[in-house]
Amino acid sequence: MRPWRSWTLAFRVSALFALIAFLVVTGLGMYLYNSARMSLEIRADYTLIGRVEHFRNLLHDLYNVEQMEQRPALFESMLGNEQDVRIFRRQGEAPFINMNPDNLTPPAMTPVAIGVPLGISSLHDGMRADGVRVRWVAALADVGNHNDTVEIVAAYVMTQESRMMTVYLWRVVAAVALAVLLTSVLGFAVLRRDLMPLTRMSRRAAEITPANLSTRLREEDAPAELRQLAGALNAMLDRLENGYEHLSQFSADLAHEIRTPVNILMGQTQVTLGQRRNVEEYEQLLESNLEELTRLSRIIENILFLAQTDHAELVVDRSAIVLQEELQKIADYFEGVAAERDMQFEVDVAPGLACNANLVMWRRAVSNLVVNAVRYGDAGTAIRISARATADGVAIDVANRGAAMTRQQMERMFDRFYRGDKSRSEFTESNGLGLAIVKAIMTVHGGTAAVTCSADGRIAFSLLFPVPEKITLR
Repeated sequence: MRPWRSWTLAFRVSALFALIAFLVVTGLGMYLYNSARMSLEIRADYTLIGRVEHFRNLLHDLYNVEQMEQRPALFESMLGNEQDVRIFRRQGEAPFINMNPDNLTPPAMTPVAIGVPLGISSLHDGMRADGVRVRWVAALADVGNHNDTVEIVAAYVMTQESRMMTVYLWRVVAAVALAVLLTSVLGFAVLRRDLMPLTRMSRRAAEITPANLSTRLREEDAPAELRQLAGALNAMLDRLENGYEHLSQFSADLAHEIRTPVNILMGQTQVTLGQRRNVEEYEQLLESNLEELTRLSRIIENILFLAQTDHAELVVDRSAIVLQEELQKIADYFEGVAAERDMQFEVDVAPGLACNANLVMWRRAVSNLVVNAVRYGDAGTAIRISARATADGVAIDVANRGAAMTRQQMERMFDRFYRGDKSRSEFTESNGLGLAIVKAIMTVHGGTAAVTCSADGRIAFSLLFPVPEKITLR
């Protein structure tokens, strides 16, 4: 037998519906069955009480017992069912009327006294050999004015009621079986029809492949309960498509970046090996190869760093960093490089301002922004490095003047291997990973990296380091 979880949803729900229908209809049927049985038993009880009271009244109107003995058939036919018991006797004597077709043995009973009316509490339970219920009663009756006393013992055998209740019970069983069958079949049919949107969604999802990531589930065709699921799946597909596109672009850019130094290494080596060279030429080749290998090593190191920061579980040690001192160190370190392009640094930090971050990563992020400003800023301009406290943490800004950027360029500024079209076509030491590393470092710290550009060409990069209690790793 297959396990429950391997059954289809429609079959499982239909089975549960059938079980619920079985429990409800069975409970209702048994309630009606017991109610009908109790009503028939109460009716039989009152019938028995009424007839015995009728016997008492008839005996009271007689002159003597002899009249009753002379006409026994009159009393023998007045109780109803042929199986009913009618016994009339003087106390302590043998019955002078004894109608007991099934030879039932009366239970021990105390007769109800003369003048005391019969009630339900006066009846006694019994059972025939075949399980049919029997109700017994014993009562005393006075005969005429001769102070004669007769004991009446009567029983009502519920034969007809038992047959009726047996038929009724089978009808309840048939109703339960029919209800379960109809609920199973109709429930399964309705569920199959109502679950068709899920089938269509699965067929639509099967059409999605790496070569066809633009396909989306149709939310408008889904019922209200599935629209939220379809929307969530479409949002997931959007993220997967974007990630796949970024991965494809990353792979292409990585191949482009690595191909250039490898081609240079191969070309220079092949040219050098084309004929014998002197020692100085071999030394120049090795120096050139070392530069290209260093560039490859830097690219690999940056890619490994980005791969490491992609893990949400990455936890880094943080400490308080005095910004005025650290930012001044960075400005002093790059002062010589900036001087080659006739650029100067302006550091503006409030004394005592600090942020909570990993010092090594913090220095790398800020240094990458400074290198970017020196490399792409206009010669002869100033690079302004500042820090300020905000409601969400501490912001560090690196601003310079350069060529104005479009919104599309700013949106892609922190993508991996992204560089402007002009710089791509020209030789540059940049491999397009510096700003991507900045964004990764800010993600690890739970902060953000942003860029703005004014109409006059003022470009400002901003890093927001949150306060410790607001840091949320992603």
